[in-house]
Amino acid sequence: MLTKYIPFYKRNLKLALPIILSQAGQVVVQQVDTMMVGYVGTPELAASAFANSIFIIGMIIVMGFTFGLTPAVGHSLVKKDNKYLSKLLFNAYVLNLGFAVIISILLYITSFFFNHMGQDVLIEELSKPYFYTLVLSILPLIIFMTNKQFAEGIGDTKNAMYVTISSNLLNVALNYVLIFGKFGAPEMGLLGAGIATLISRVYMASSFMIIFYYNRHFKHYIKGIFLYRINKVLIGKLFSLGIPISMQLLLEVLAFGLSAIMAGWLGIIPLAAHQVAIGLASVTFMIVVGIGSATTIRVSHQYSQHDLHGLMMAAKASIHIVLVFMSFTAISFLIFRNYLPMIYTNDIAVINLAAQLLIIAGVFQLFDGLQAVLISILRGFGDVKHAMVYAFIAYILVNLPLGYYLGFKLELGIIGIWIAFITGLGAAAIMFLWRFRVIYYQLKFDKEFNKQ
Repeated sequence: MLTKYIPFYKRNLKLALPIILSQAGQVVVQQVDTMMVGYVGTPELAASAFANSIFIIGMIIVMGFTFGLTPAVGHSLVKKDNKYLSKLLFNAYVLNLGFAVIISILLYITSFFFNHMGQDVLIEELSKPYFYTLVLSILPLIIFMTNKQFAEGIGDTKNAMYVTISSNLLNVALNYVLIFGKFGAPEMGLLGAGIATLISRVYMASSFMIIFYYNRHFKHYIKGIFLYRINKVLIGKLFSLGIPISMQLLLEVLAFGLSAIMAGWLGIIPLAAHQVAIGLASVTFMIVVGIGSATTIRVSHQYSQHDLHGLMMAAKASIHIVLVFMSFTAISFLIFRNYLPMIYTNDIAVINLAAQLLIIAGVFQLFDGLQAVLISILRGFGDVKHAMVYAFIAYILVNLPLGYYLGFKLELGIIGIWIAFITGLGAAAIMFLWRFRVIYYQLKFDKEFNKQ
């Protein structure tokens, strides 16, 4: 039975591998910061957790906003109109950069309210300078992401991988120098990690722009691109795709970000343990996001060709891959739960609590993976508005209230907050799966779709 999926497994994985490495790279930058900062001290680790819980909300909003470009390019690729794709890219630059500026300003304003978020005074003082450098990194990140999503839309996934891997190596080297004060540099601690991230993201943006200008696959798209005028129709198309995706991701990240703030109400140790567990879970999640991005490309291409059978086989193959991978990571979390936290810290209290959280993280791996790949399939169809509504129900109406109730009313603490994650992710997965089946049966009985 499964043998008929083998060609689809191979195609999906071949496309997904470079995306996985580049997508995971965005989170690896944050996790390398966390790992190295953890050995500076527990307050610094907790401060990075707090700063990242706020920053990642803005980062995911702008990253998610660029995701609409990939299916837009994928659906247009069948027309083989390079001039149209070039105009699409130009308008994506205009829209995405403008959006990133607005989000950066809002994040900066948010920092004025850190002292009203119930955190320890030391955490607030340590987190602000680090947070500001992260906010500055949004503009170069959005340039990289725009180029990356366009490249993936036309089927090129390797260049983003090369840029991401090299930038991660640069980030690790700069972290070592700036955090710990090596080779004559001042010992900057947490702030050094932020500066390293900023420099590495400037490198990512500039490197990909150079690739776009000189690489033959992109050169004809970028040549003369800035002579175009802003096209309201294309801006509207990208906006209508980007906003629902961005909001859907925002709602998910908002649930996790606000949960981190609630963890901070419990004290430095629970917040640090939360950061360790969520850091490990986010690495595996971004691998699934890479598979999901490849699925969006495959589904959008098959959809534009009216190949319902190929579309469904590609979609189901990705679901199989994700479930197998997340089952493996869930088992790994359970087996190595007492050892994995040592990557981040040597604080015994943090390690012991994080080990308990990894038991729960192992369970929600399956739900997290399933909802991530299903939402990617929906994006391939261009069906993004329903997902935004479902995300609001799952993460805001279910996850957050339940987390507060279990954590504080039933006094389960950080364990209760994490149990709520499972419920929210499970609810999202069920609703996304239902929407996928609705679209499938609509297309199956659509005579206009099937006659072409």
